[in-house]
Amino acid sequence: MSWGMLGQNFNVAGVTIFMSTLAGRRYLAIPHISVQDINQVDWKALREAGFKGCVFDKDNTLTLPYAAAVHAPVLRSLEECKAAFPERVVMLSNSAGLEQFDPDGSKAEALEKQLNIPVLRHKSKKPGGGPEALEAFFECEARQLIMIGDRYFTDVVYGNRNGMLTIRPAPFTTEGESTVIKTVRMFEDHKIRRWTGRGIQAPVHNMLPNSEALGIDWTKDE
Repeated sequence: MSWGMLGQNFNVAGVTIFMSTLAGRRYLAIPHISVQDINQVDWKALREAGFKGCVFDKDNTLTLPYAAAVHAPVLRSLEECKAAFPERVVMLSNSAGLEQFDPDGSKAEALEKQLNIPVLRHKSKKPGGGPEALEAFFECEARQLIMIGDRYFTDVVYGNRNGMLTIRPAPFTTEGESTVIKTVRMFEDHKIRRWTGRGIQAPVHNMLPNSEALGIDWTKDE
């Protein structure tokens, strides 16, 4: 198993946040927007609502698990996102670009060439860590950024903890994922269904009311 795969399977930095989410901060795991995949996202509407940039997870959000190319069915949507947010799209990975597993940035550089997306250099695995590296990269506040990722307890919790708008696409496939990740997914799905069934909602985002008042829809029909 590679360091990157191990790092995604075992996230020491996120244990405390994970436990606090289970214990009482369950709203952090609820995304503002849920979609089947990013083809449903209206990137232009999000830009017009005032958002300044997009932060993507990699596996099962843009690529198949551990693949090095954008999954073909979402390639057009990614290009639409890059057109709506020119030079303001970045990937936040729990392996490439992470100081612990990629100290010289070589994995990040290779991924940037393969996907044609900048990979953020950072020190903490999601859901841990603050927004400082992202705010420096985008030169704006984290609340003006959009976090897009398929994992409730990593991508969504990280985004919500730091005041971002969170979009959760369903994973493309579990084929190729480790047994640990598959088990965690089942646990996450069970908890989210239970919590949303009890009426738990995503944290309030202060840019949402303005967008709704303007009649902006977040998603589009394909």
